Amino acid sequence: CNRARLCAEVRHPAMLCAENSNEPSSPTQRWLNEVLAASSPDAATPPSESSTCCRRRTASARALAAFGISCVALVFLAILLSASSSTMSSGASSEVVVSDGNEHLGALPRALGATSEFIADGQNSPKRAFVGGNPFVGRSFYVNPVYSKELGLSISSAEGQTKATLEEMQDVPSAYWLDKKAKILGEGTGTMEGILADAAAKSPPQLVTFIVYDLPNRDCHAKASNGEICCTYNEDGTCDYDAAGDCTAGLAEYKSEYIDTIVSVLQKYAGLVPIVLVIEPDSLPNLSTNMADPRCGNSATQTAYKAGVAYAVESIATAAPEVAIYLDAGHGGWLGWKNNMQDYVATIRSLGVTQHLRGFATNVAGYQPLGTMCPTYDWCLNNAHPEDPCCADPCHLTSEWDPSQNEHNYALHLRKAFSEGIAGFVPHVIIDTGRNGVVDMRHDCKNWCNIRGAGVGLKPTTETADPEIIDAYFWLKTPGESDGCSQTLPDGMQCPRYDADCGSEDSLGTGPNEPPAPEAGQWYDYQIKQLAANARLSPSSGVESAGTNIIELNSAVGMSIVNTTLHALSVNPFVGRS
Repeated sequence: CNRARLCAEVRHPAMLCAENSNEPSSPTQRWLNEVLAASSPDAATPPSESSTCCRRRTASARALAAFGISCVALVFLAILLSASSSTMSSGASSEVVVSDGNEHLGALPRALGATSEFIADGQNSPKRAFVGGNPFVGRSFYVNPVYSKELGLSISSAEGQTKATLEEMQDVPSAYWLDKKAKILGEGTGTMEGILADAAAKSPPQLVTFIVYDLPNRDCHAKASNGEICCTYNEDGTCDYDAAGDCTAGLAEYKSEYIDTIVSVLQKYAGLVPIVLVIEPDSLPNLSTNMADPRCGNSATQTAYKAGVAYAVESIATAAPEVAIYLDAGHGGWLGWKNNMQDYVATIRSLGVTQHLRGFATNVAGYQPLGTMCPTYDWCLNNAHPEDPCCADPCHLTSEWDPSQNEHNYALHLRKAFSEGIAGFVPHVIIDTGRNGVVDMRHDCKNWCNIRGAGVGLKPTTETADPEIIDAYFWLKTPGESDGCSQTLPDGMQCPRYDADCGSEDSLGTGPNEPPAPEAGQWYDYQIKQLAANARLSPSSGVESAGTNIIELNSAVGMSIVNTTLHALSVNPFVGRS
């Protein structure tokens, strides 16, 4: 719907229009446009007078909104009750769908004044992928058969509740990592092309999430996951991270053999299959915090990361604008400090690609807790509200002046910093919950490799703490795939990519009777059984703490709404109801 998309792109979210139509198609829809326009001052000025879906609204509509938002809410409720063809899914608590006759009018937020994008659901193009707004809402998520088979390897030797949890996990969707060029083309569900073909054959096509992860000099601050493309190659084919320069050869390889190949596949399936991409985890955050490491600070790596990410985003967005793109933003224990966040904002601003982004992915392959969302991102600094559950701080970050002690508050921090730092950019967030079901299992939260005592977290869902900011929780890191190798591999050989952080006191493979960890990305049977044993797949299952300080997640309505908007509510009364 080009006109609806135009409204969203120019920050006119409170407009509804019929797909491929110059005018609202029904009296009800025209009335909704008037009310919503009047309730949103930002929606008053259109990009042009000829853009009728975003045109200036009448004074009478403004008067109607000024008369009282409660009256408008009652009318909306009456519409919902009377529309016989309206439906509401219990799995999408942030939106309801309003119907006028046989034509869907679009998604309405749970409260007037919310800033969700409104996109008409035109029925004349049923195979069209979602454009604008939250790409996860209203979609079924693709479950990769390859991951199900990997879990099957461990299920065969598991017992009791651990076995039952592993069997349940076989039906949980997760992202697929494009960490090698060989994973892009080819048949079968071990490649991007094969996965999209399989997802397209579903009815309806299912949403697929990929991790784009193959920059030159990849992962400069960790040896465990170095990549296959280098700015300068050593004789043994590994990267020479000490070599300076502009990474001309490495970038040419990345562009022509990796990104351009991805683009060719996206052009075939974008618009038919809903697709989400997370771009290059650990790359740009390293440029904000690890420049003292010569592997990250040299000119070749800096150029590779900035130019590579910019090329990837521009190329994908130009060729396949239907694809939702999220940049990696580390996690709250990495970029959560205000000075780190300022550096990261400056880095992203310099790329000039925010017009193509849906937002950011956080905690990718991490273990940081979700926690409970506070009213503001810095609510807990200076020991301001020590009794508030949202200030629980298992990693003791607030005492070190990091306000982002959990990923919910980090999402608030990202939204505020980027909204203020880059004009017109209001990012949304997805959070990796693949392995953060336990919050306080580490001796030191800087440890990140195959953490002992961890558990899988919440299943992928759009029922987040604040759907206006957080699009989804999703398993971005594949639970069960190793973060990195132990010094000695399972076959007794020495690991060529051993990282000392994988020998930390919190890392599996260092304790008695613990089998060594395989190389990054390979299946680690011992780890997946531990993750399943400590699983917390839903807010009401398991515990989020390995000790006595148990933190229970709030209901799907989220603490941000409970604390700041609807103080009397503790649960969403619509969820799970017919």
